[in-house]
Amino acid sequence: MKKIPAKRIAITANSSWYLYNFRKNTIKAMLEQGYDVIALAPEDGYSGVLSSLGCKFIPLSIDSGGINPFKDSLTIMSIFLIFLRMKCDLVLNFTPKNNIYFSLVAWLFRKPVINNVAGLGNVFINGGAVCVICRLLYKFSQRSAARIFFQNEDDRTLFLTEIIPGYSRTERLPGSGVDLARFEMMPAADDGVVRFILIARMLYSKGVEHYVDAARRLKRIYGDRCEFRLLGFLDGNNPAAVKTERMTSWIAEGMIDYLGISDNVENELRQIDCVVLPSFYREGVPKSLLEAGAAGKPIITTDNIGCRETVDEGVNGYLCTPQSTDSLVACMEKMINLTHAERLDMGAKSRQKMVREFDEHIIISRYLNAINEALSPKTEKCSLS
Repeated sequence: MKKIPAKRIAITANSSWYLYNFRKNTIKAMLEQGYDVIALAPEDGYSGVLSSLGCKFIPLSIDSGGINPFKDSLTIMSIFLIFLRMKCDLVLNFTPKNNIYFSLVAWLFRKPVINNVAGLGNVFINGGAVCVICRLLYKFSQRSAARIFFQNEDDRTLFLTEIIPGYSRTERLPGSGVDLARFEMMPAADDGVVRFILIARMLYSKGVEHYVDAARRLKRIYGDRCEFRLLGFLDGNNPAAVKTERMTSWIAEGMIDYLGISDNVENELRQIDCVVLPSFYREGVPKSLLEAGAAGKPIITTDNIGCRETVDEGVNGYLCTPQSTDSLVACMEKMINLTHAERLDMGAKSRQKMVREFDEHIIISRYLNAINEALSPKTEKCSLS
């Protein structure tokens, strides 16, 4: 009897780093289900470890933050050529350009796509011509999707009212989920020092400068009773990123400790009393906050789209006003003045919230269900019209 070949799924993003760090367990689950999985992303230091999971890796050239139409046209052409070669049955996309360009090409090949809108980023903050073009591309491409997952209700509502009204195949996911086995309870030591950390790409829209300003002010008041750390990569090619010279000047002040990047975030979290993310970026649900909560850390973040989902005010942390250093300082000062036992209790509530709402297994199960449904012969075909 002739063996029926396994269904082939392509999973795509704008970096191998993203696929490995955010979707590793999703890839493993698809492989365990018997799917043939192909990972498509730009080559970086994580491309090799992606292959080690058991999937095939195909390098993809995509300028994730650029707006050069010539480069993007070349990207679309390269995706078309990849489709000709790999003959996949379904495409699972993450990150904005992948959602758009792979959806357009997949429609030409009549292949189903499942997209994930994990926050709308700076484009939807800044407005202007780029925002208009981006909205049009989303409107034209996303009607062909078999399903679109959103990480917060604000983004879902915006899409269904302004971009793709009438589209019915959407679901809201609780972020990208968190690996509760990897991030377990990690209570900080009671040594009289309250340690804060901001974990993110070093972008101004992540509130990095507000955090440094807050550290400067709190250090003057509390001295050695508090410490402030930064963890995340400096992106020299991104105009919205903190430059190396600026970071060097902050470090020289002696107010903050920049830790660079790490593949073992849990090792840094063990030493921390509170995780801070004063983001005014249009987030999905920040992975760093989910990991912080799973590790049993209180959270201070902004009352902003995507961020507020991680905090029950006064229960497992505090919400501050976006782009307000005064509000951030007030929240951090509250945290400093709690007893160690009160901070640990807040951290325990964070863990409970993550277990209840953000377990990665919930997200993976929803993806597998959507894949099975999209590959079913009963799935309705849709068009770009």
